[in-house]
Amino acid sequence: MFTGIIESLAKVENIQNIGGDVRLRIQTAMDMSDVHLGDSIATNGVCLTVIDFGSDWYAADVSRESLNRTTLADWKTGQVVNVEKAMLPTTRFGGHIVSGHVDAIGEITLLRQDARSLYFEVTAPVELAKYLAEKGSITVDGISLTINHLRGNLLSLNLIPHTAERTNIHTWKLGTKVNLEVDILARYLERLILGNKAAEQNNSSNISMAFLAQNGFLK
Repeated sequence: MFTGIIESLAKVENIQNIGGDVRLRIQTAMDMSDVHLGDSIATNGVCLTVIDFGSDWYAADVSRESLNRTTLADWKTGQVVNVEKAMLPTTRFGGHIVSGHVDAIGEITLLRQDARSLYFEVTAPVELAKYLAEKGSITVDGISLTINHLRGNLLSLNLIPHTAERTNIHTWKLGTKVNLEVDILARYLERLILGNKAAEQNNSSNISMAFLAQNGFLK
């Protein structure tokens, strides 16, 4: 698990295609002294398992599922990414619960200065809209952020100068694709609402406004 508080910036040093999937080597200034083989490191919000590492780098294999679900399939050598080591029981919990399991890819559709912070809008896939809430949490490229406002599947957010300085947002522009992870509680709540219907196949889209009203969740 992670908090969405970025520890350091890193660079994609090497991308190797192996047997249909990918092996990455990431160069980082993050402290690697407490990292072990098998540890998890969130890389632009994607939970990767360390299979090899040195004092300033780590390597990870990426499955087809991750390639299909995240922006990773479009990464290039030299790309700047956000990194965070898995949280410890003693870690100060400054963000929100982040699993590193990306739900979908969003797109930056607006960027502008808002006083000293950066205001931006992200268009999320329509199917993610039901998991989003105004003033709720979302992870964008591994960064824990609060949703300011929602208009359907369009969400607006602000980044304060401190966050901007410690993350890769300087690489963002209109049209940039970003990894999105919704609040994990929203996902589990959906399954709980389904009740016994959760055991049925092809129920991923059963939760609708009509379903919520029929079952007493809306007045």
